[in-house]
Amino acid sequence: MRKPLRTLSKTILATTMALSVFASPISLDGVMAAKPDHAGKHEVNLRILGTTDIHTHLYNYDYYKDAETIEFGLAKTATLIKEAREEVKNTLLFDNGDLIQGNPLGDYKAKVDRLEDGEIHPVFKAMEILDYDAATVGNHEFNYGLDYLDEVLDDAPFPYVNANVYKDDGDDNPNNDQNYFKPYQIINKKVQDVNGKTKVIKIGVIGAVTPQITQWDKANLDGKVITKDIVKSVESNIPKMKEEGADLIIVLSHSGMGDATYSEFEENAAYDLTKVEGVDAIISGHNHKTFPGDFGDLPGVDMEKGTVNGVPFIMPGNWGNQLGVMDLTIKKVKGKWQVTHSETELRAIFRSYKENGQTKKESLAEADPEILEAVKEDHEATVNYVRQPVGQTTADIHSYFALVKDDPSIQIVTNAQKWYIEKQLKGTVNEDLPILSAGAPFKAGGRNGANYYTYIPEGTIAIKNVSDLYLYPNTVATVKVTGADVKEWLEMSAGQFNQIKTDVSGEQALINNDFPTYNYDVIDGVKYEIDVTVPAKYDGDGNLVNPEANRIKNLQYNGQPIDVNQEFIVVTNNYRASGTFPGVRNNTGVELYPDENRQAIIDFIREKGTIDPSADNNWTFAPVGKNVNATFESSMDAQKALEENGPIDYLGEGTSGFGKYSIQFPIVDPSQMNN
Repeated sequence: MRKPLRTLSKTILATTMALSVFASPISLDGVMAAKPDHAGKHEVNLRILGTTDIHTHLYNYDYYKDAETIEFGLAKTATLIKEAREEVKNTLLFDNGDLIQGNPLGDYKAKVDRLEDGEIHPVFKAMEILDYDAATVGNHEFNYGLDYLDEVLDDAPFPYVNANVYKDDGDDNPNNDQNYFKPYQIINKKVQDVNGKTKVIKIGVIGAVTPQITQWDKANLDGKVITKDIVKSVESNIPKMKEEGADLIIVLSHSGMGDATYSEFEENAAYDLTKVEGVDAIISGHNHKTFPGDFGDLPGVDMEKGTVNGVPFIMPGNWGNQLGVMDLTIKKVKGKWQVTHSETELRAIFRSYKENGQTKKESLAEADPEILEAVKEDHEATVNYVRQPVGQTTADIHSYFALVKDDPSIQIVTNAQKWYIEKQLKGTVNEDLPILSAGAPFKAGGRNGANYYTYIPEGTIAIKNVSDLYLYPNTVATVKVTGADVKEWLEMSAGQFNQIKTDVSGEQALINNDFPTYNYDVIDGVKYEIDVTVPAKYDGDGNLVNPEANRIKNLQYNGQPIDVNQEFIVVTNNYRASGTFPGVRNNTGVELYPDENRQAIIDFIREKGTIDPSADNNWTFAPVGKNVNATFESSMDAQKALEENGPIDYLGEGTSGFGKYSIQFPIVDPSQMNN
């Protein structure tokens, strides 16, 4: 049930009316004299609507499964947007970024049927119908390069704002830096007050994006743009916005919530923005979490009111699965508009529920036919594109167990990457260096739900299946590192697991759900074990937290303990090669290649014709002292992929539609206990 809205304004109005009975003057003939009702003449109810992380999911269609879905799609969110507008008189609608990349439709318009000058991108065909008021860029907006982004935004039907991306002028003088985008926009919003009178409120909208874009998309951005701290960038613009008459300031923060401690250049800084004077409301996103909902353990969070440190705050999920609704009561106090009351909520396009012990899902919003019609041509062209065959597979390929055992869905990627680089290195100075290959499970459940797994059935492999294996338009890259660096790289990746206690008899969750699965790199070409009974050496940001920890055991190359001084070429992607991952950041050379990892996989499969998807089992969990009760969640469909008498067993239904599984670790041989 949705919360009642604008309760405080109703209370104020009722109280004022009651007091007026006692204060009304009486005429000489005893009849009550009429008095003009001025109650609420300076009070406005304003609804702010927000979307974030749409990632080109316009149709309610899963291009990887080639089927409709009830779980995402802006076409369904559109229905909620229209409903929310009908309920009130005054609304504004904003998007918080990560809009043009994220599924095959985005790739199709960027790589295949490339957007031409003057052509409107499909996302804007839909959003123009919905009459968005403004938006900001997300980090994935930069994945296709600045030229493409500029072409996309040329025809945006609403203003784009960002305050912390600057042109790189190369002079190392921050005082003359110029914004790449317009930092903010003042919207003259006509509204009706509670008495139906028209007012004009100046709404200042400012945007910011996680500053790590210059690392993640270094190949696209190096020498072209720089980024600055989110909090300082927003803070420095607020006086300017006030000078230009902004009555209220709304921040579009493509940055996650973060923690309660501020440090400069944080990726997730939305919490810190709530402490900036002058900020009246925040729409956040980036890491596909929700608010109200998540982050209840942070100080200053009021989940009931939907505020963080008193500031109205929404973080509406991803892919259009939720609409953020923020209701503000605005009143003039000493001649200035102020937010006197707020209520926020998230409205979902579907819900999960239990019936007879089974998890079921129900649609809460039909797809809007106007949106579907607007992008129909682009959608159908994308469907035809992803159905094109690439090759054959002799067995099913899935990522159900990619986090707990060596997995074919990663092996195919690493094999293709190595195949690609072997050709590139012929005739170069690095031709004779050993090649390793790193890959991660991009679709492994987690916050994206119990259906978020790769599944490719035996038979024909199409482009849609390769896109399912490798979601992102990353390009192939290599780093030159030592054997010692390889170990630190793997130590960082091993943060995917919680520490398992051997003296605990009850269930212990194996997977650290706060660790992004795309950071769980498996490195093929070496053999190793992961000891989950010791703490992780690094935290999720790559900070050294347990210097003496050693999760990576028996690391070998060519059947021998790895030489910590030997040089290796490790194939990865531009995102990882340009980042600050432990091990990677010590590299002595980076090479960026023009081809996408996904294209390398397509070419690899086409050359092979038929592939046998099997893992080489180059990594396992290290033995533990005795049996422990370690569990994890995966798809309910994973039951069909269980090996008979294997180490993984199905335990029953888990949470939110997941299945619950146990895993048996190898047991230490007693004779080796003292070795």
